[in-house]
Amino acid sequence: MNITITRTTTPKAKPDWEKLGFGKHFTDHMFLMDYNAEKGWHDARIVPFADISLSPACAVFHYAQEMFEGLKAYKAADGSHMLFRPQKNIERMNNTNERLCIPQVDPDFTLEAIKTLVKVDEDWIPDGEGKSLYIRPFIIATDPFLGVHPSATYLFCIILSPVGAYYAEGINPVKIYVEDEYVRAVKGGTGFAKTGGNYAASLRAQQKASEMGYSQVLWLDGIEHKYVDEVGAMNVFFVIDGELITPMLEGNILPGVTRDSVINLAKSMGVKVTDRRLAIDEVFEAARNGKLDEAFGSGTAAVISPMGELNKDGEKIVINGGKIGKLSQKLYDTLTGIQWGKVEDTFGWTVKIQ
Repeated sequence: MNITITRTTTPKAKPDWEKLGFGKHFTDHMFLMDYNAEKGWHDARIVPFADISLSPACAVFHYAQEMFEGLKAYKAADGSHMLFRPQKNIERMNNTNERLCIPQVDPDFTLEAIKTLVKVDEDWIPDGEGKSLYIRPFIIATDPFLGVHPSATYLFCIILSPVGAYYAEGINPVKIYVEDEYVRAVKGGTGFAKTGGNYAASLRAQQKASEMGYSQVLWLDGIEHKYVDEVGAMNVFFVIDGELITPMLEGNILPGVTRDSVINLAKSMGVKVTDRRLAIDEVFEAARNGKLDEAFGSGTAAVISPMGELNKDGEKIVINGGKIGKLSQKLYDTLTGIQWGKVEDTFGWTVKIQ
């Protein structure tokens, strides 16, 4: 399938690269592709960024049949443009599609669509440390009907946004509130999928945490409210007595691309890495005994985000004196170094955009 390109005749003024924030600005173009049962995926096109017209009866509005992904393009040290592990994001796209009864996308064509769109808007990839071009592919159900069954038509869209740090704190440690009232996901649900419903379910707890002065919520399992799951926007890691521990994938947390990268990087550095069930009481007990060395989150948006404080039922623990730990810093420097082409990519993770 060919991708037709219609370029804008009214390009936007670029934002100040030093005041980007996250997800506030969008580039000149977007990718669109349609699906129906007769043609399959068809009419792949890049067009000027604009509003989308949909029927108020569209299935996505009423039954939340949709998925999304998130990855980034980087301006490398040599001036080239690179993607980081895009095949893993596309693989996760199709896993989400399978769970939500959305048609599969062709991995090779999807990668080509991402690369083509980024190439069209390559002058939107910002320069500077910690800056990148965020890539948001998503698929929505477009059948105009009121009835609970999978849609027969879909719209696949990719938009781009130049971004800076996800958190205002940047790489400085953030404060996290341990949520034990609300539930994000359970095994057998959609916790492993990248779908908006998971995030809608998290908003009330996130609002509560924000009102208390916390940046994010740490979710516990939905059955016993005992085991650590993930933070709202990140997977989580704890360094306890020199061992790097992260919750295991049991279908209720997102299999993060950055999570997988952190595990592989840490192992290559000789760090003992374990993915298993981790009780929140074990974390707090380790802190009381002086064995909780570090804690951090990982994700495409924030990359590595150290945790400086955890609050559970009013008991607060300060981690590593509220400062970034040595392993967190090393993982951040190495991971971002690979992404920006400053550190040799021995894993074959980066993909150059020709």
